[in-house]
Amino acid sequence: VQLVESGGGLVQPGGSLRLSCATSGFTFSSAAMSWARQTPGKGLEWVSHIYTDGSTDYADFVQGRFTISRDNTKDTVYLQMNSLKPEDTAVYYCAIKGFGVGSPGTQVTVFS
Repeated sequence: VQLVESGGGLVQPGGSLRLSCATSGFTFSSAAMSWARQTPGKGLEWVSHIYTDGSTDYADFVQGRFTISRDNTKDTVYLQMNSLKPEDTAVYYCAIKGFGVGSPGTQVTVFS
């Protein structure tokens, strides 16, 4: 199983980024997927989940700002992040829902 995140970077408050997670080694279309983030002060937080039927869940702190999606033809899950805040600064990881984080992650830094 491989999960490789990309799309992180530096952005000003209010800005947007789109994260991608390319996957391989398992049947992507049969797996619920998740995004999580980690900061030194807060540890790992689950951000969003997307299920095989396309339904989604969001943490309260990103509700209305972030959108998770998936493309089963590309075995890829995305996280569109809008209205970014400094407190969104973290390393973002994707994972198969129910499994731990084990991929490299991508750094998102929101600064003035």
